[in-house]
Amino acid sequence: MTTPALPTRVLGIDTDLRMRAANAAVKIGLVLSFVIAIGFAPDTVEGKAMGFRAPLFLAPAVLVPLLARRRDWRPYPHTADALLSAPFLLDTLGNLFGFYDDHAVTDDVLHAINWVLLVAAFHAFRFRNVHHRRDAILLGYGFGAIAIIWWEVLEWAVSEDGFGGAGGLALTYEDTVADLFLSSTGGLLGSMIALAWLGPTKSTDLQG
Repeated sequence: MTTPALPTRVLGIDTDLRMRAANAAVKIGLVLSFVIAIGFAPDTVEGKAMGFRAPLFLAPAVLVPLLARRRDWRPYPHTADALLSAPFLLDTLGNLFGFYDDHAVTDDVLHAINWVLLVAAFHAFRFRNVHHRRDAILLGYGFGAIAIIWWEVLEWAVSEDGFGGAGGLALTYEDTVADLFLSSTGGLLGSMIALAWLGPTKSTDLQG
């Protein structure tokens, strides 16, 4: 008797012990990064509003397990959970190690990479229930574009009002336009990668 094929690849990846370990590593890394950034306050995070960022950045790491428990998601969405928290970990590490201050290109690189991960997280959730690829790339691209617009609005608000001591953001029009372009492009790439990595199996897609 053969085991029926899973309709999408992400359902199989979610049961992989390596993904479970990767998810745990991302969560632990994120928590430890904020413990160091807030508890020890190194010079590299001065004016970066780490106290304001902490609840926002840690929220997905808490909300996903709560939702999964409440809705009894099986298997647990380790892939989406890890991908959703990974951009916040990379951004926090970039500040903690001073990459943003020492290497101007860091912001551009992480905007692109983080939106690859964010849109992949969107598809990792979506492909648990949607078993076809119709409009998948454009949906992910649109999600990424909307996310970066609101991210830039939030950064502007923090910079203007100084929430959490955010005096070091130093936003410019050129930075904002570059972030919009790089993040939306990263989102498009993430959408294509996620479709191939996490999307429907060939047999399911043909049926759909």
